[in-house]
Amino acid sequence: MVLIILLPTLAAINLVACFFFWRRKRPLSKAKQSDPSYFADEEDNENVDSMLIDISTLRVATGDFADSNKLGDGGFGAVYKGILPDGDEIAVKRLSKSSTQGVEELKNELSLVAKLRHKNLVTLLGVCLEQQERLLVYEFVPNRSLDLFLFADVEKHVELDWEKRYKIINGVARGLQYLHEDSQLRVVHRDLKASNILLDKEMNPKISDFGIARLFAQDQTHGITNRVIGSYGYMAPEYVMRGNYSVKSDSFSFGVMVLEIVTGKKNNDYSNSKESQDLLNAIWERWMARTVLDMMDPSMNASFSESGVLRCIHIGLLCVQENPADRPLMSSVVMMLGSDTVSLSAPSRPAFYAKKASNNLGITST
Repeated sequence: MVLIILLPTLAAINLVACFFFWRRKRPLSKAKQSDPSYFADEEDNENVDSMLIDISTLRVATGDFADSNKLGDGGFGAVYKGILPDGDEIAVKRLSKSSTQGVEELKNELSLVAKLRHKNLVTLLGVCLEQQERLLVYEFVPNRSLDLFLFADVEKHVELDWEKRYKIINGVARGLQYLHEDSQLRVVHRDLKASNILLDKEMNPKISDFGIARLFAQDQTHGITNRVIGSYGYMAPEYVMRGNYSVKSDSFSFGVMVLEIVTGKKNNDYSNSKESQDLLNAIWERWMARTVLDMMDPSMNASFSESGVLRCIHIGLLCVQENPADRPLMSSVVMMLGSDTVSLSAPSRPAFYAKKASNNLGITST
């Protein structure tokens, strides 16, 4: 059962709470309020209380977190499919009880995602903080994650024709534009990768996993940390080497993902191939030799638009340039994707990616 406490002074959270109430359509019972000391910020405590779900509801929904309902494991815990008594499907992220990072991830999810609403972002429906459990409840996204289609399942891989791939690229770009420029907040995701892009039944992409995301002030241009956390192959060089991050760090991760979508190859694995170079620079060399279409995923066969593929590769290369100032903002990327009349500048050689170098810097991988 679900308790929703409406707080009229918090308009954004009211919308989420009202939406959750509408979906349940059944009598409500009281769940425990959050520990006032759990969050330092009073508003965050109020946000939590407005979205509380009791543990018994989630245990029943997930079959007491049965392995048969497990959708996968992430850096901070496992994700389970659940079915509520009214038939609604949900995804429940069960954060590891022993993970300090998990606590920080939960705080980020509640502080950020509950206030963000966009069709290309996963929707957070509620939270449970009972019996030493830390549970986040999301909308269920039936096609799971993009990396499953690209790298893990041969049958699903062949389903990704060029139309679907372009739709995913464009949707992720629009979701990032919303995070960076169009929402009431300004958010840098910091962990954009194929496994954090969920696909609904129409193959619309939804950005997920805001555990290490950071909120920027409207006039803030960058942040810095001495604790680099992220995913090998997707992190921008300035973040890996110096702990600097910005919206342009997300642009870099987006560019890597675009090149992975076009080629069907994973940057992280490609660096271990016999060619002894990373995917980004392999594509760059083919680009300069005007043979880059040779790297296109052969499973697309004749379904692709040559000009469309070349334009996406061009945009991807612009996003992975070594100097952050040379990378486009996501609003510019959306314009580039939306119109062939928008001119594209010439890209420069991408940053060199080396997993061994990242390992030596003591980076925590998600």
